[in-house]
Amino acid sequence: MASAGGGTDAAEAWAAYPAEWVEAVGAYLACGFDRMLDFNAATLSWITSVEAIGHTFARYALPMTWDYCEAAPSNDVRGGWEMCLGAVMESSPVLSRAGIATKFKPNALRRSATDAMTPGYFDAIVTDPPYYDAIPYSDLMDFFYIWLRRTLKGISPEIDAAFGQPLSPKWDQEANDGELIDDSSRQGNDAAKSKQVYEDGMARVFTQCAAALKPEGRMVVVFANKQPDAWETLVSSIIRAGFTVDGSWPIQTEQAARMRAQGSAALASSVWLVCKKRSATATAGWDNRVVEEMRSKIGGRLHEYWDAGIKGPDFIWAATGPALEAFSKHPVVKKANGPGTMSVAEFLSHVRRLVVDYVVGQVLSGKDGENGAAESGAAADRLDEPTAYYLLHRNDFGLGDAPVGTVILYAVSCGLSDRDLIDTWELAVKVGDDSSSDDDGEEESGDESSDSAEDDGGAGSKGSTIRLKRWSERTGRSSTSIGYEAPGGRPVPLIDRVHRVMQLYKAGDIGKVDEYLDEHGLRRHELFKRVIQSLIEVSRRERGTAAGGRDDHGDETTLLEALSNHIGAKGAKRQTGQGELSQTTETWTPTPASAE
Repeated sequence: MASAGGGTDAAEAWAAYPAEWVEAVGAYLACGFDRMLDFNAATLSWITSVEAIGHTFARYALPMTWDYCEAAPSNDVRGGWEMCLGAVMESSPVLSRAGIATKFKPNALRRSATDAMTPGYFDAIVTDPPYYDAIPYSDLMDFFYIWLRRTLKGISPEIDAAFGQPLSPKWDQEANDGELIDDSSRQGNDAAKSKQVYEDGMARVFTQCAAALKPEGRMVVVFANKQPDAWETLVSSIIRAGFTVDGSWPIQTEQAARMRAQGSAALASSVWLVCKKRSATATAGWDNRVVEEMRSKIGGRLHEYWDAGIKGPDFIWAATGPALEAFSKHPVVKKANGPGTMSVAEFLSHVRRLVVDYVVGQVLSGKDGENGAAESGAAADRLDEPTAYYLLHRNDFGLGDAPVGTVILYAVSCGLSDRDLIDTWELAVKVGDDSSSDDDGEEESGDESSDSAEDDGGAGSKGSTIRLKRWSERTGRSSTSIGYEAPGGRPVPLIDRVHRVMQLYKAGDIGKVDEYLDEHGLRRHELFKRVIQSLIEVSRRERGTAAGGRDDHGDETTLLEALSNHIGAKGAKRQTGQGELSQTTETWTPTPASAE
């Protein structure tokens, strides 16, 4: 293979064999060499758990490593030539069967997706588009490009033309074309322009797809991203191009053992949106009717997804597909009670809140499936935003660290921001930078990370994590006003009331506990009692998974159970001989203890 980089000599050597054979063998050798490059760079860490060498692209970046290890390419070991080429050749039988099964000859073209295609030619177009600002593909591509440009030189005129430039294609300002990614550094550090260029470019691509499809054709878009902006931009582009979403499927496409999935909330599923051309006679819709239609269609899907085990950010975005059926069938959706039109962002906010209410309903009921949701769906609708967020976060991450990207998604779904959680409501605290995720100790499975994995970080704080504050930690603003008043004169969240009662009860002041419960009418507040019961169930589950079955952050479960019993006992009424109602007496008193 080394001689293949010799220009004229290599071309003469290749000429002795049939052109198709040369190209096929050269392609397999180049792929094996690329794989070997991934295991031979100065960014590799040693995987101590299995005593093996790591690889370069465990994540979509090229991080600096202070200590690195080296493979032995000539040996039959991990990172060696024989191992790398062998892994590539495993695809040969699959490709052979695929070639035999189809009557059409594959035709790979190197061209811009914004170029015009043959009108009305295709039955289906399947695309896995760039994921907004998640991955700088062309930058990472250069790691391999410069080697491929040398090793493949002279194999064919087409390949030489494809590698004619020193580096892989970026964005061309003059041609207004190139890699579609929201990267402000390519647009003079203008973030607004960068987002607009991405959306306009995607709309141009989808417009070409619409023109190239037969009238009954379908376009399938594969997408996986936790950022609300990414989905809003993608959906806007699809609708602008004249498509309507008429089906969607969440498919588990991501490897659970990849670096991006370890200790994070990286998406495990991709959402496959099936789109058809919108009718030329489609008329404008009204927001109230569209939202109502969305609610009626999405209910059954949520039950299916929940029963299928789809959870976390996957669950929120999996519901986006079926919800879009109601919205995207109209070229525009007008507001019934005001001027203007409903934006994609406004519609998706309705969708996210509906999904959050469903999940919170499941948490409140403590049951899975349709029955559990039916019991607590109405209750979740009435739940305030901070409490809904707390239950959503606690259900998925407990009191541990959560990637800030997921926190932002959950907060937006509840009508909040990550800053609201930290500064306004003091429900959470930022833990810091999770840069250790590049460390060794990472065992691969399948080696390759999937293209649809996006960074957990989110805008401006990639890699950092956020955790909920424990009830005993809310001692800032909360020390004097938690449970009594809320910022800006807003209603006091139920989670604040629960934490206030827990603090009073832990201090052993039962008189103040009863006074607080009676003053705010909490003994007969069913939703308040459901929140407490939900926290009991969640904390029990967390204790069961903790080391040694212990709650290392205080016996929250016992405290909540005692508080629940106290509310039930003092809230119960019995009939007296005179026909009057009186309270029963308390039969259990906690040992006074200082708050943690």
